[in-house]
Amino acid sequence: MRKLILAAFIALLPASAMAATVPVQGEVKKINEAQGKITLKHEAITNLGMDGMTMVFSMADPTQLKSFAPGDRVVFEADRVNGKITVVKIEPAN
Repeated sequence: MRKLILAAFIALLPASAMAATVPVQGEVKKINEAQGKITLKHEAITNLGMDGMTMVFSMADPTQLKSFAPGDRVVFEADRVNGKITVVKIEPAN
């Protein structure tokens, strides 16, 4: 019975909840420290089913914004957090 309930619960989860985040290449276009947001021009984000584009993201850790400036190349991971598409990991690109 437990296996049946678990299988039913998993089937009801959105696909993004089961997909792992993936590293994505991007370029910082704008930083808004006051709102804890970053604008990135990025390639496709497959775990979210998104094509490449430029968009604004919330930051899981807004203190990281101090480490970046417009024009920086980055590698980041994004996911849905409390209904918002959020950068959950970011680092300078090599």
